[in-house]
This record gives sequence, structure tokens and C-alpha cells, in this order.
Amino acid sequence: MSYPAFPDFNKKIEYLTEYARLKHEYGADPGCIAREINAAASALEVAIKKIIELENCKELRKKEPDDYGEILKLRPDGPRRIWLSIDEKVFADKLAGAFIGRAAGCTLGAPVEFWSVEAMESWAAHVGDAFPPTDYWSAVPYPFHKRYGKSPCSAYTRGGLDGIPVDDDLAYTLLGLLIMEDYGPDFSIADAGAAWLKYLPYACTAEDVALRNMRNGIAAEDAADFENPYCQWIGADIRSDPWGYLAPGWPEKAAEFAYRDAYLSHRRNGVYGEMFFSAVISAAFTTANSLDAVKIGLTEIPAECALYKDVEWALDAEGSIKNYKKARSAVDKRFEGQSGVHTNLNACLTVFGLSIGGGDFTKVISETVAMGQDNDCTAATAGSVAGAVLGKDAIPKYWYKNFNNKVESYLIGNDSFALDGLLARFEKQAKLVHSMK
Repeated sequence: MSYPAFPDFNKKIEYLTEYARLKHEYGADPGCIAREINAAASALEVAIKKIIELENCKELRKKEPDDYGEILKLRPDGPRRIWLSIDEKVFADKLAGAFIGRAAGCTLGAPVEFWSVEAMESWAAHVGDAFPPTDYWSAVPYPFHKRYGKSPCSAYTRGGLDGIPVDDDLAYTLLGLLIMEDYGPDFSIADAGAAWLKYLPYACTAEDVALRNMRNGIAAEDAADFENPYCQWIGADIRSDPWGYLAPGWPEKAAEFAYRDAYLSHRRNGVYGEMFFSAVISAAFTTANSLDAVKIGLTEIPAECALYKDVEWALDAEGSIKNYKKARSAVDKRFEGQSGVHTNLNACLTVFGLSIGGGDFTKVISETVAMGQDNDCTAATAGSVAGAVLGKDAIPKYWYKNFNNKVESYLIGNDSFALDGLLARFEKQAKLVHSMK
């Protein structure tokens, strides 16, 4: 897909603002300045409204439905359910691997989220760290700044790590468990919305839109449809993991759970992103390698949607993608003009990270972080998938030795968890899910 050429709106708005200030300082007529500012704002509002009202492609819409029943009709053949019951010992090891893998990937990526590849390389050289990073960063900028108002940036370093520090990627993993505990496997979109209102103090982009809309009285089922240009961004994708953990070996059920959660804030490929990775993680408990899980995950989304085609491209290309630089270059070329927070390009980076790393957990998250873009999210997902495939025993202990059985959170009324307690709660709920027909 080739995007239109966009003017540098940020620079134009900066010029408008600063020239208006300058003219005010020079004593120009304040009424005339206000008139021009208001005219520019009105013109922008008109343009936004006209773009929103443009007719979408009807044929593409048929390939990318939002209705769950229609999505099911467009899936390719797949295994749907692999485990008919849970081997508790196997699941416990793989669940621990998945959760630890997610936390390690997220914690490694968080200090350099959205940094350019060049900036990460320069920082690694400056502090004397390997790059791609093979351990947590030894130092980070602004070590005393608190992320999400809670964990200082130093808590994401190898010397400062004491528990799993706070992050939105991990908060949504916890929130998925709380939704299941509060409402059970038959939870509805409205139930998930009620849980958001109960537990989420704030959110970003599409999640922020949905949360504000629900607080303003809009129904959960409609919360993604008002003032939400972010509905295909990565925000639903990062909420995939709990559904894979709660329906291990049952990718169809994991994708179903994910659909109900994703529909709160996303549409089309945004929804498919959460369904896809939930199914991937569910399948990862049963496969010998990560790419087999990826292929199973694709069977739970429409075969003609953009995400399916993009991931299919990544799977076709992965044999020639040997390192983070080649992965980033290939994605930059294919997705030129797409937001760096979009579901699709980040999904492909995740697939490349899994491919390059293979059975080496450290290489999986190391190379994925080094690719940049939304790299705490992509590394968290890649770490989750690889951890589920490999199990905890295959993850080098230095990645989790300082987790110290603690998980930090900003969820209302749930500011910290014991890691072993969380794993036990996921295991309990997964058994209940698997008892369903």
C-alpha cells in the first residue's frame, strides 16, 4: 500500500503558532491574529471531517469485517483446538516461560522504545553495552524519571532491576486475567468495558479514546467508533497474551477471547492483530518452534485481510532476513508512510525477531529490540511466544533472577502482584477454560 504524500503539518503548525506569537510581540492587531488562527483551525476541522466522510472501498470491507461471525467465515482451515486437556507440569513450565519471556522482552525494550536503530547503537557504544543487547541495559538516560508515575527508569537496568517494573504492555496482561476472574470465560464486550472502567486509571491512543468514550456514557460496543483514528494501531495487539495463556493449545478460543477485548478499542486489522497473536501464543504451547505457531495463528484471521498478507510476506521473506538491520530495512521499504505504531509493520518485525532468534531466547528479544519502532511491544510479544515454545528452563536465569517474585502495576487497587501467585491464577483459569465444551 502506497500512502499519500503528507506535508509537514507539525512544522506548519509550529510556524503558524510562532509567527502569531511574534506578531503579537511586534504589536500587530490582536483581533486580526485571532481571526487567522481561528480560520486555520476551522479549515483543519473541515478537512478532518471531509476525510472521515470519504467512502471506504466496499470490496476491501468485505474482506475485512468487524463482525465476529463474518470473521469466522473468512478464516483459512486451521487446527482450532490442539490440546483437549492440559498437562499441568508441561503447562506450568511453558506458562512461566511465556510470562517471564514477555516481561524480559518488555523490560529490555522499554528504555529505548521508538529509538532509531542508530540512536540505540550509539547509546550501546557510549555505555559499553553489546548491541544488539544481550542483557538488560547497564545505564539509561534520565534514571530517576518515573515511567507511568511509578517505576524509575533505573529499575529497567541490570543493576537497578528489583521486580518486573511497570509497563502498559504488562498491565494489559494482568487486566486480561482480572477480566477472566471477574466475569468468567463467557465475558462479553460490555464486561470487558466494565473492567476497564474499574481497573484502568488511564490509557494511550485507541485505548484512551475508548476509555474516555465509555466514561462519557458511550456503550462498550461503540467505544471504538468515535474520534478514533488509532483503531488499527498496536494497542490491541499488546493485549494478546493473557488470552493465549488462558486458552493454551486452543487457538480458536484464544482468538475468540481476544476479539471481545479488542473490539472495545479497535477495528479491522487492529482487532485481527490481537486475535492473531493470541492464537499464536496459544499454539506456541504446543509447537516445537515459533514460526509453526505463527502459521497456526494466521488461521484465526481473515485470509484476505491486510494483516494476513503482511505476515505471509514476512514468513516468505524470513529466510533472507538474517539480522535486525535487514529486518528493519525490509519493513521500512514495505510499509513506507505507515505509522510506526501500526499493528501490521510491528507484527512483521515480531515475526522476523522470532525467525532470527529461533531457539535462542536471548537472540529473539535482542534482535527484536534492535529493530526499533514499537520495540518494547514487539520484544514483549516475541519473548512471550519464544518463552511458551521453549519453557522457563531454556531462558537464561539472568533474565529473571532479579524479578524477585514481584510484578509492579498501575492498575487501580492492584499496584503489585507476586509472580508465583499470578502464574497460579492463570493456571487455575486456564483449567476452567479447558473444562468448557
